[in-house]
Amino acid sequence: MNSTLKIKDLQVEHRLNSMSLTFQPRSLIAIVGPNGSGKSTLLQAISGLLPYSGEVIWNGFNLQDIPIFQRAQQLAWVGPETNFQFPFTVQEVLRMGRFAWGEDVHNLEPYLREMDLLTLEDRPVTEISTGEKQRTLLARAMVTQAPIQCWDEPLSSLDIRHQLEILMKARMMANSGSTILISLHDLRVAHCMDQVVLLDQGNLIASGTPAQVLTPALLRQVFGVLSHEAMSLILELPPK
Repeated sequence: MNSTLKIKDLQVEHRLNSMSLTFQPRSLIAIVGPNGSGKSTLLQAISGLLPYSGEVIWNGFNLQDIPIFQRAQQLAWVGPETNFQFPFTVQEVLRMGRFAWGEDVHNLEPYLREMDLLTLEDRPVTEISTGEKQRTLLARAMVTQAPIQCWDEPLSSLDIRHQLEILMKARMMANSGSTILISLHDLRVAHCMDQVVLLDQGNLIASGTPAQVLTPALLRQVFGVLSHEAMSLILELPPK
């Protein structure tokens, strides 16, 4: 089975110009670009949340041809919006991650623990912080066990420790077979990814390894900034 995610001639009217890409399997993939470059639009189109022309291909199948519940088993979406309209508890939100499978989760504890949510499991999501809501949505995506994960700016509301924990968990998921697409503003984080996709004004500028894409020439062209290598503060999680 070809577990590679591809897009072919993907286009969203007035927002994303036609592009074709192959996303490396078992990888962490950074989607980067200035504000308005099309990062969220690309992820939303792949996730089926926006109408588009072209194809999104997974395991050799066009995702548009797959029934919606089967599609939800294959792909999980986490958006930057954390406003909940109803006071579901944290654990109730996580259980929604198995809705497409028609089954419940017998043991939520590993997901709650990994996202540092154990003490919040019975709290309404309307009463927790923005960062805690973001971790709840990420945990729900993990509960789906979908092999394609599309996360739109998942680190924006998180403190540094939780950012590191999310990135470590994402790496473990990729090593276990998932393809994880993450839109980012922090190019230092993108430098740690397996593949980087660079967008600008709805156009695909480059795709490849961080060394191939995050070059001084491209960063100046797209972001209007100069870049150079320098010593920097390196943070990591302590051993457990």
